[in-house]
Amino acid sequence: FACLVATYFYLRFNNAAWPPPGVPEPRVVVPLILVAVLVATSIPMQLASLRARAGRAAAALLFVLAAFVVQCGYLAYSIHDFRDQLQRVDITWNAYTSIYYTLLGADHAHVAVGILLDVWLLAKLARGLTTYRENATQAIAWYWHAVNLITVAVIATLLSARL
Repeated sequence: FACLVATYFYLRFNNAAWPPPGVPEPRVVVPLILVAVLVATSIPMQLASLRARAGRAAAALLFVLAAFVVQCGYLAYSIHDFRDQLQRVDITWNAYTSIYYTLLGADHAHVAVGILLDVWLLAKLARGLTTYRENATQAIAWYWHAVNLITVAVIATLLSARL
């Protein structure tokens, strides 16, 4: 992601107009709301990790389930929005659209992987708690913290075109 963000800014500072003429500027309100909603899922994931460490499998499962529902909603809307944007502006139109869609798509892919990890974790926690599952809960919570931080960086980078 650091290389993708660096590429974005390299392209931005080596082009007179950013975004190029004819490309709509990125929307602000919806992406900011979406990123806030996704970042908020770090709270139940961290609580799930703490509950798992305390030996409370049912509570951990409920916190992961709560985060999972919100994360799925985020991804569903994001994919719908991504598809709509692709229909309006082609990814191969210019350097801006190429890096824009690459950054956004890579971020969405990481959210999708996190959701798959949640599904696996929910299945494991439903069968009880073991030391392995406690560690898995903590690892997946940290994965979500990282994805949420990356999502903030990606959205901030993409919205910087409006400055």
